[in-house]
Amino acid sequence: METMPLTLAFIGIGLLVGLSGCGSAMGTAIGAMSTVGALKKRPEAFGSYIVLSALPGTQGLYGFAGFFILQDLIGSDMTLLQGAGVLGGGLALGLAGLLSGLFQGRVCANSIDSIGSGNDVFGRALILAVFPELYAIIAFASLFLIRGIL
Repeated sequence: METMPLTLAFIGIGLLVGLSGCGSAMGTAIGAMSTVGALKKRPEAFGSYIVLSALPGTQGLYGFAGFFILQDLIGSDMTLLQGAGVLGGGLALGLAGLLSGLFQGRVCANSIDSIGSGNDVFGRALILAVFPELYAIIAFASLFLIRGIL
């Protein structure tokens, strides 16, 4: 039994779930830290703060969902191409989730700070905060394309 394809796939799944989860953890923590400061100024805006703080959490969900897209490829009979495909897809979504979650958290933190300072920017800030997430969505969609090839 050739173990290289399976090894590549397991590394890919680890990167897929781990990196995107790290991006969400960092992004939501950045937003939460800003929320703590903004609550001192405007506690009544907590609803807006919590939405913006939670937004970077989606990247980790994309990573977890990506596992389900690829899991039926993983087995002792998989080919080297399939193992490499899972590794490539996992790396792509993992890195996209890590970086988009991190930068989305920074956009959300700035938005929370602005709302805490009394600016009425929630709707516009939410639109801007979605921009970094687009690239995690594109990477997630690419898993479907990779899955179709394999």
